[in-house]
Amino acid sequence: MSKYHFAVLPGDGIGEEVVREGLKVLAAAAGSFGFDYESRHYPFGADHYLETGETMPESVFTEFQDFDAIFMGAIGDPRVETGLLEHAIIGGTRFKLDLYINLRPVKLYSEHLCPLKDKKPADIDMVFVRENTEDAYTRLGGIFKQGTPDEVATATMIYTRKGCERAIRYAFEVARKRAKRKKLTLVDKANAIRAQDIWTRTFAEVAQEYPDIETNHAYIDAACMWMLKNPEWFDVAVTTNIFGDIITDLGAMLQGGLGIAASGNIHPGKVSMFEPIHGSAPKYRGKNVANPIAAIMAVAMMLDYVGEARAAGAIEQAVQENIVSRRIPSLDAGTLPTDRIGSMIAASVAAAR
Repeated sequence: MSKYHFAVLPGDGIGEEVVREGLKVLAAAAGSFGFDYESRHYPFGADHYLETGETMPESVFTEFQDFDAIFMGAIGDPRVETGLLEHAIIGGTRFKLDLYINLRPVKLYSEHLCPLKDKKPADIDMVFVRENTEDAYTRLGGIFKQGTPDEVATATMIYTRKGCERAIRYAFEVARKRAKRKKLTLVDKANAIRAQDIWTRTFAEVAQEYPDIETNHAYIDAACMWMLKNPEWFDVAVTTNIFGDIITDLGAMLQGGLGIAASGNIHPGKVSMFEPIHGSAPKYRGKNVANPIAAIMAVAMMLDYVGEARAAGAIEQAVQENIVSRRIPSLDAGTLPTDRIGSMIAASVAAAR
């Protein structure tokens, strides 16, 4: 029997509640598919910071390397300076563990969830590969003469050949393994941001090694337009850190909203982190109204990453069945209690084999 070790970081706001339901489904999957696991919880987030002044100790990043994966809830709290916890905890995990891929599936499970007219599940089934450790997120820059009429703010976008190439190669492999349309689209803005020509050139060079994959190119503004007009045009897309952050939220709305969208922060072959892409929603904390499906789907991605593909598939199937049947009638907060949704999906997974 395989045994895995997971770090669990619930974080802030609704994080603890949605993570609890994700772990409930994880336990059901372990029982149905014959694997074992241990989990260790970490307290880092707003409450811990306000009590101790500590964000995320350096020692924790070393500890993380001994786990198979990390399951994170949500980070952010209005009581704390904007960006402080996000950079220390989410950014710290991404950068210090070199989680250079942000993997975001965008998949519609039922047409009633889609805000676009006449679009069906077959039309919205794509994957975004977002470079996760470069671009403007390196925080190179700053603010000078803050609060004066002469205030200046700068931020530097950084792209390296290594960073571009490893993200692009990963995206080509995803397109190949999906075995669907075998189509990969590069999304950038190299016509206006000439530094991004490094993406265009690297993409063209790597593409020569993947003759079985059809390649396309779209500027980010056009890509957003096509996402709404003809989402069926996309199979796999690869893009920069900042553009990936934006366009995947657009993709989340096509599949029903942030309440169903999960992501993986991945360094292939090493410990990686999985999380819902929604925020911490502090106003819903402790009310048992948050939708936990995104966190549950993050568990599915985590299990797929560690090699439990059958269990991951069963979780996804359980989510889809409960949505299509309208047993979960909506993804809006408060439609059903958080723990009830988790229990419904856990029961479906427990019945699967």
